[in-house]
Amino acid sequence: MRYLLMLCLVLSGTSALAETYRWSDSAGKTVISDSPPPGQAKGVVKVGGKPEPSDGMSFATKRATEAFPVTLYTSADCVIECKQARDLLSGRGVPFSEKMVQSAAEIEELKQVAGDLFVPTLKVGKQNFRGFEAGAYNNLLDLAGYPKSAAKTASGESK
Repeated sequence: MRYLLMLCLVLSGTSALAETYRWSDSAGKTVISDSPPPGQAKGVVKVGGKPEPSDGMSFATKRATEAFPVTLYTSADCVIECKQARDLLSGRGVPFSEKMVQSAAEIEELKQVAGDLFVPTLKVGKQNFRGFEAGAYNNLLDLAGYPKSAAKTASGESK
């Protein structure tokens, strides 16, 4: 009897993960179904099922991005080191914002972050590093929980 109860619980749990769709049909009636709605359906909402990342980021990257956002401060005359910094971040699949320091307000912001006007400067959460050194950048990103490499797509390409 216990096994039958356990089997029922397992089966009911798996059906709870099935995708359910809710939409309004052409007559304005609300329809709830486990099959996708027809093309003319309005207000389609997918309920339940396995959540799918809409931006293609891994869970670890999303979590790190929320807790430790990355900002790269650059300038127009910073060419080689700023490109190396961008390439390292992109190679690891780290979402980052780049601030090209031009205005007085941006200069003041960089001075508050790095202590003076120095580019490239990487800010990960509340930590920062002046200049470009791959080991230091990787250390900051590792401590923040960013994956060591970009996520791969189904075709094997990096995102």
